[in-house]
Amino acid sequence: MTRTREVPARAAAVAVIGGGIAGLTLALALRREGVDCTVFERSPEPAGAGAGLQLAPNATRLLHRLGVAEALRAVAVLPRALRIRGWDDDLPLHTTALGDACRHGYGAPYYTVHRAQLHRVLREAVGGAQVRTGHRLTDLTEDPGGVDLTFASGARHRADVVIGADGVHSAVRARLAGDAPVFSGSSAYRGLVPADRLPWAAGEPEVRVWPGPGRHLVCYPVSAGREISFTATVPAASAGEESWTAEGDPAELAAAYDGWNPTVTRLIAAADTVRRWPLHDRESLPDWVTARVALLGDAAHPMLPFLAQGANQAIEDAVTLAVCLGRAAPADTPAALRRYQDLRLPRTTLIQRGARRSTQYLHRPDRPHHPGATADPHGLAGLRAMGWLYGHDAEAVATGEAREPLTGSTAP
Repeated sequence: MTRTREVPARAAAVAVIGGGIAGLTLALALRREGVDCTVFERSPEPAGAGAGLQLAPNATRLLHRLGVAEALRAVAVLPRALRIRGWDDDLPLHTTALGDACRHGYGAPYYTVHRAQLHRVLREAVGGAQVRTGHRLTDLTEDPGGVDLTFASGARHRADVVIGADGVHSAVRARLAGDAPVFSGSSAYRGLVPADRLPWAAGEPEVRVWPGPGRHLVCYPVSAGREISFTATVPAASAGEESWTAEGDPAELAAAYDGWNPTVTRLIAAADTVRRWPLHDRESLPDWVTARVALLGDAAHPMLPFLAQGANQAIEDAVTLAVCLGRAAPADTPAALRRYQDLRLPRTTLIQRGARRSTQYLHRPDRPHHPGATADPHGLAGLRAMGWLYGHDAEAVATGEAREPLTGSTAP
């Protein structure tokens, strides 16, 4: 995509709270726009936890433009298809083509990747000079000229603009809204299994989804095919401990899937350890921004993982926000932040609500029915139906080179 712009005489200096995927992508995108940026991450060490995630073309096209295509390809997997399978018999029910069909149809690949490896790719691209670890935000004060930040260590920083990219429990959001995370009633068990423990993993790589009564399981290869990442969602009476590193009980997980097909039960049994993560989102906000502060990614619109779009939408946010700030003089910062919100809020709200509604399909008591699945064994119709999601080019929309929506069916 051809990009032409005039860089303002002095772009606003930006402080990003949160050094995860959202914050690091924003740092890369701001650098490309000529905007000075410092990232403040509360953890003393880079992120190493987590399991797999799916990167759809709406995000990978943006990451490629940010210069990480080669590094991403080295750690990611290009699955051939997404297959919905029977929870009791493992028979395929519906296929959505990915692989070459997705890349040709949408101009960018669909990847599965280990979250920590994606984080490392982004961190190395950003470099250490822009990222300050061990900085937990404790206070934020906004005035007409900028924002003062105070951290638990006593360190202080002043910026023209502050972006909260600090997740579902965002400290920045707490200063903009008086809301709280909403527990979904489900917890996700995440695990990684060496691929050589699973005979079927030697076949063509694919995303496998087993919807079933009250729960579901998703798995796919990561780490260049060396590991299989799985997420098993189960009902939970309460949220319990919240941590990416909180250990789950493998016996409890196995019991939750007792009676499911052998592919599922053997996958669970092959995991040495599992992590348990209570699933939260939040109600949509009418506003994410003030004159000098904005939210991004999960801090703005935390969503359940049932459309596999959380990281993808954070990446779209980051590129959109960078374009808006990079093309505005400091005096126009409030308008730039407002434009970012106007471009992003309708789409992310739609996807956030769609992720909630997906529970009805993934956890239905009867076997899901897919009209036309038999007539579309290669999954091309399923791929075309994702045009509203995969075909979106957030950068082109932000620069005015494209309008939303692009091709495809209506959103959920």
